Amino acid sequence: MSIYLGSTVATYNYYAKNSAAALKQQAADPQVKTETAYFRANIGKVKTVDDLIGNYRLFNYAMTAYGLSDMTHAKAYMKKVITSDLSDSKSFANKLADNRFVNFAKAFSNLNPNASAALYAPASADDVVKAYLQQSIEETLGQNDQGVQLALYFKRVAPSVKSAYGLLGDSALWKVVQTTFGLPENMGKVDVKTQKSIVDAKLKVADLQDPAKLDKLLARFTAIWDATQNAASAPVLQLFDTSGAGGTLGYNVGASLLNLRYGG
Repeated sequence: MSIYLGSTVATYNYYAKNSAAALKQQAADPQVKTETAYFRANIGKVKTVDDLIGNYRLFNYAMTAYGLSDMTHAKAYMKKVITSDLSDSKSFANKLADNRFVNFAKAFSNLNPNASAALYAPASADDVVKAYLQQSIEETLGQNDQGVQLALYFKRVAPSVKSAYGLLGDSALWKVVQTTFGLPENMGKVDVKTQKSIVDAKLKVADLQDPAKLDKLLARFTAIWDATQNAASAPVLQLFDTSGAGGTLGYNVGASLLNLRYGG
């Protein structure tokens, strides 16, 4: 069960401030409770990659936890991901333009004969369960408003990003950055070093580890998402009429508000 409050701003703020209660409520959902109990009871029996991908319920739970539920059918593909040598920048997982795959490989590195235990500690059952609950909340909310899903995901994941490459390599994180700073859809056509330079000029990645600065960035993102994607119900649009039909502040003032730098 999820609560949608009619706008990206309101719904995101509600879940950001009530995350513990939301996780508890999600865990109590009958279907979630059943799947979580099955995962906890059986994940300890998994010793190899084939054990994991051969058990649909376990594999689907794990894939959902890392935002990869749409790839559950791709067992051979995911086997190559898990068995990638993550210390090699040219390995299969590292060459994919999506950090979700690397994160999945790290989480189940105990199943990878090519993994270095000194570099990557596998995720605990508790880690996977928490990720599953968070991801399932976000996906459910995303059915009503993708902006809420993106904002919650960004708040959860962005603080662990070490460089602009981490933002560029995660489609959900990148969508937030792209929307917040008005970056073009076709920016991917330029070389990745140039893309990194553009991102670095817009934000300091280290700021994502500062809760206050992260919250300010997401306040800007959710306001822009409402203004551009949820125009009919966006609270921000009640302040000004973007159609130019007599709003109290006018479009130019509204646009300037949305274009404020997230850092102040």
